[in-house]
Amino acid sequence: MLSYWEKKNFLHQDLIVIGAGIVGLSAAIQYKERFPERSVLVLERGLFPSGASTKNAGFACFGSLTEILDDLDVLTEQEVLGLVQRRYEGLLGVREKFGDAQLDYKPHGGFELITDKEIHFLEKLDQLNEMLRPIFGNNVFEVLDSFQSMGFGKEVKAIVKNQFEGELDSGKFLNALWERSSELRIKILTGCKVLAIHPDEKRVEVTDAAGMPLFFQSRQLAICTNAFTKSLLPDLDIRPGRGLVLVTAPMKKEIPWKGSFHYDKGFVYFRNIDNRLLLGGGRNKDFQGEETVEFGINPKIREYLISIMEKIIFPHGTPEIEMEWSGIMAFGPDKRPLVKLINPDVGIAVRLGGMGVAIGWQTAREMVNLFDAH
Repeated sequence: MLSYWEKKNFLHQDLIVIGAGIVGLSAAIQYKERFPERSVLVLERGLFPSGASTKNAGFACFGSLTEILDDLDVLTEQEVLGLVQRRYEGLLGVREKFGDAQLDYKPHGGFELITDKEIHFLEKLDQLNEMLRPIFGNNVFEVLDSFQSMGFGKEVKAIVKNQFEGELDSGKFLNALWERSSELRIKILTGCKVLAIHPDEKRVEVTDAAGMPLFFQSRQLAICTNAFTKSLLPDLDIRPGRGLVLVTAPMKKEIPWKGSFHYDKGFVYFRNIDNRLLLGGGRNKDFQGEETVEFGINPKIREYLISIMEKIIFPHGTPEIEMEWSGIMAFGPDKRPLVKLINPDVGIAVRLGGMGVAIGWQTAREMVNLFDAH
């Protein structure tokens, strides 16, 4: 049974945000900064964010050469430009808001390993640079003159550098969001599993860790649950996508490269963290098996990633895998996020397409901008 004080102080809010990941906390912060007199409550079912906000690779990126060219096969040039701009502005917004030191942001650049399968994409590099020039004011992509000192396998025929990308610490990003939320007196309740929402009444049905049913009421409601949104709004076009991440033990020798690296059209990614290899992705080897909201390790994908580590990344010695985990992302018919109001006071910001670090802050802002000020 709830006490008088609990009912009085917690169950009625001006804004309730469902989901305490990057998008949810970003939405809560930007809403509270716009309406400082209003109360904001964030509900999260896990101890940490449940999807991928603290389970990602920490890539501050907006798309490799081959990824963007692939996007042009399904989207118009203006749609692709809009997508890249949203991601880039999102990254700039986060860096401006919290500062590079707080995020442990490192401007080492982004790199893509090119094999014989992708070599034909280089023919369109200049064309893509020209297309992106209005956003960046300069060339984005360049082919490195020499990369042999990086020690990659003989399958790598070229490396394309993106000077505008970088890396950050996903845990420090969440810490920055937590700290700003605390400064703004935003309440965050963890261990709250949302069973159902009633958009017309702005009512949220929740069960706590002890199984007690609770009903929260709000003036406005923001749904930021990404891959898990279909359990609340089953008609939305959202497909979950699980992603695997492996991290090695510290290397005995210094890793001879830094930056955020992509391989296999961006489906595989890796970076140097604290002289360890972080390696993830490979979802394209089993799309069907990874279309799940259940956490776990897909042995087929794990085997594929380890083969890349052995043959491509470290062909002269195999490090030991020390830890591994999975995160759950959300995808749709294309890579554009889903941001809209389902009624004047209920917004959704979901389906980040595996780009939550880059686009989460911007997506949250777009949703908050849709709310009326009444």
